Amino acid sequence: MTYRQFWPLYLREHARPLNRALHIIGTLAALAVLVLALATGEPWLVLATLALGYGFAWIGHVLVERNRPATFRHPLYSLLGDLHMTASFLTGRLGAELKRHGIHPPL
Repeated sequence: MTYRQFWPLYLREHARPLNRALHIIGTLAALAVLVLALATGEPWLVLATLALGYGFAWIGHVLVERNRPATFRHPLYSLLGDLHMTASFLTGRLGAELKRHGIHPPL
C-alpha cells in the first residue's frame, strides 16, 4: 500500500470532527514540545512528545471514533497522516480533502 492509497483510509478513520480536533491538538502540542526538546537538549521531553501525540489521538479513537488507531497497522503512514491532516487544517484545505474523498462527518 502506498501513502496515496492510505490517505483516504486515514480520513475515513477520522470522520468525526472531535476526533480530528484531538489529533490536531495532539500533533501541534507534540511538535511544540519536540522543538522545545531540541532547543533545550532535554531527552525526557521526547517522551512527552510521544505521550502528547499518541495520547490525544488514542483518546479520539477510543472515546469518539470507537475504532482502532491506524498506528498499529501502519505506524509511519499514520504519523504522516497526522501531519498531513494538521497541515491541511492549518492551510484551510481539510474540508476540501474530506469532501474530495467522500467523507461526510456525522453530526
